[in-house]
Order: sequence, then structure tokens, then C-alpha cells
Amino acid sequence: MTAIASNPFAGPAQLPEAVRPRGEPIPMPAATLEPLWVRVLLIGVALTFLTLFLFVPLAAVFAEALKKGWSVYLAAIIEPDALAAIRLTLTTAAIAVPLNLVFGVAAAWTIAKFEFRGKSILLTLIDLPFSVSPVISGLIYVLLFGAQGWFGPWLREHDIKILFAVPGIVLATIFVTFPFIARELIPLMQSQGSEEEEAALVLGASGWKTFWHVTLPNIKWGLLYGVILCNARAMGEFGAVSVVSGHIRGETNTIPLQVEILYNEYNFSAAFAVASLLALLALVTLALKSFIEWRLHDVSADIVPQHPQFQEQ
Repeated sequence: MTAIASNPFAGPAQLPEAVRPRGEPIPMPAATLEPLWVRVLLIGVALTFLTLFLFVPLAAVFAEALKKGWSVYLAAIIEPDALAAIRLTLTTAAIAVPLNLVFGVAAAWTIAKFEFRGKSILLTLIDLPFSVSPVISGLIYVLLFGAQGWFGPWLREHDIKILFAVPGIVLATIFVTFPFIARELIPLMQSQGSEEEEAALVLGASGWKTFWHVTLPNIKWGLLYGVILCNARAMGEFGAVSVVSGHIRGETNTIPLQVEILYNEYNFSAAFAVASLLALLALVTLALKSFIEWRLHDVSADIVPQHPQFQEQ
């Protein structure tokens, strides 16, 4: 109190924690606030960038797709090769996403809840698809399963086809998408700690009951967030799938590959019509992503005040 009395000009931000009225917000120093013109300039630059590189191309896709009317648009969507591409894309995502879900949860559980040798190596391997070009990953599968690859002769003898078929497309998609769920869950699980799981085990719960009733409810929104991102990447992947697919129309073309073929044939209306399906997927993904981010923010707001360090003594 002597120090405070000796400085009658001390503001609330300079008062000790014990003296400052409880609940009163700490004023932000003026040095950290930008002038109004700077904020307006930054917001204007950001909106201009988004308009030129996001909104205008997105609007152009739908404008070109509907340029010749709804009849031409629907005809391009229900064309047999386009329907085959849609089915293959959905099938690939339906296989790759659940497998990545299982791997992502297992990897996040292992890294967040345990300490072991090689943990940093596992983290590096999970991040590998982020640093390797998708085309390179496709070439790896060609070296492994191609006619002159490591397993090519054995696969040919047993009449097993991986490249230029659905299995190769699924493998390439799994490779480029498996970090998304794991990387979303690892920091979430690390921040939550393992106290609740340990308490459940001490009280007699089995490992599966602990996972279903303790761990899974705590990570459900983060898990759904990772699944949405993984699904969007699986449906929109081009590079790796292009290498292993063989571009067989009606058999191994996904939606992005079908768009490329139609565009190269100067069938622009059909190309943009099929591309609009991916644009719609992006919009739905963005909406779901925003909703889940909002839910995650609400969950965090509910959890933080209940933490012991935030409770009144």
C-alpha cells in the first residue's frame, strides 16, 4: 500500500492483482492499438484479396456452369461418365475417411497420452504428406505396384490389379489425407491431459468404456472437424490420383480428373458444371467448419471457467 500511496497517478493496470477490483478488465495500452486508418486499410486489402482470388473465381464457376441454361447443366451432371466419376469419388472418400479416422484417433491417443521412444519420428511421419508433393506420392505407388515395380510381377502372377484401378486411387487418397484427423486431435488431446482417463481407470472402467464415455465426448467436435477437412481433401485430390488412375473414362476418373478431361476437350460448359459440384462441396465444408469452430469456442468457454486455476479460492 505504501508503493501505491506514493504513486497517486497509478492506473488500474498498474495496481497489484490483490488491490484491483475483481472482475474489472485490464485496460489495453494505447501503444497496442492501431490508428483507424491503418485498420481500415488492412481490412480493405484483405477484402480486396478475398474478392479477387476467392469470390470472383467461385462466382465465375457457377456463371459458366449455368451459362447455357439448366438443361445443359443437368445434362452434363447426369452424363454417364460424370455419374461414374461422382460414384468413384464418393466411394473413395467412403473408404479413405473411415480408415483415416481410425488411424487419426489411434495416433493422437498414442502421442498425446503416452511417452515413448520414437515419438518425434511418428510425428514426422504423420506430417510427411504435407511436405511431399502429391505427384511424388503417386509415383511412389507406381514404383511399388507398377508392372516393373517391386511387387509388380507378383501382382501380375496373382491377377491383382492396384494401379489404374480403384485400389490404387484409394491408396493414394489415404496417403494424402491421413494427417488431417491426427493433426487436429493431437493438440486437443494434449491440452485436455489424461487426468479424466486415469480417474476412470482407477474407478474400475475398462479401456473401451474409458474411451467411449470419457475420451470420445471430449474430442467429438475436434474429431468431426478433422473428418470434414479429410473428406474435402479426399474428394478434391488431383495430383496423386492423376498418376495412379490411368485416366480411364467411366472407370478410374474422379470428379477432378473428369473436369480436366472435359476442359481439355473444350467442353467448357460441362467442365464447369462438374466443377460446380466441387465448389458446392467447398461451400458446404466451409459452413460445417464455421459451425464446428463456433461449437469448439463454446465448449472451451464452458470448460475454462471450471478449471481449478480459474475458480475463486
